[in-house]
Amino acid sequence: MQDKMIENFNEQTRQFFEPMRKLNSLMLDSMERMTEYQMESMKRYSQMGTERMRDATEVKDAEDLRDFGTRQAEMMNELSKQMLEDARALGEMSLQFKAELEQLYAESGQQLAEQAQQATESATGAAQEEPKPQAAAKSQGAAKATSTSQAARKRT
Repeated sequence: MQDKMIENFNEQTRQFFEPMRKLNSLMLDSMERMTEYQMESMKRYSQMGTERMRDATEVKDAEDLRDFGTRQAEMMNELSKQMLEDARALGEMSLQFKAELEQLYAESGQQLAEQAQQATESATGAAQEEPKPQAAAKSQGAAKATSTSQAARKRT
């Protein structure tokens, strides 16, 4: 009896913490993906900046300066495209996280509703199934008490 109670308690505890574990896992996975993407973006941007600085150190005359200016304008165009792509990718990651989070909440809500339904059914079933021997013993005991008190009245 006591082992079954402990087992039930452990199962209820697992069920209670399961949605929180899933939420933490989802958040950690999302943070990891976003951090990894941002680190890659930062690496690309720093490489672009380093390349521009190297190109700037190679300017020796007016013609090199003009070429550098042209490459600088191309690089700025490439940089703006890359920033837009990064913003789009981060937006998609955010939408994916939102969808996964909504799915997790829906699953948790459904699981909670099922558990509540099971608990209600268990409680209703237990109340309706009062042990028959005990109910019979109660009514027999009440009958004996009534007949004993009636017999005592007749004697007096």
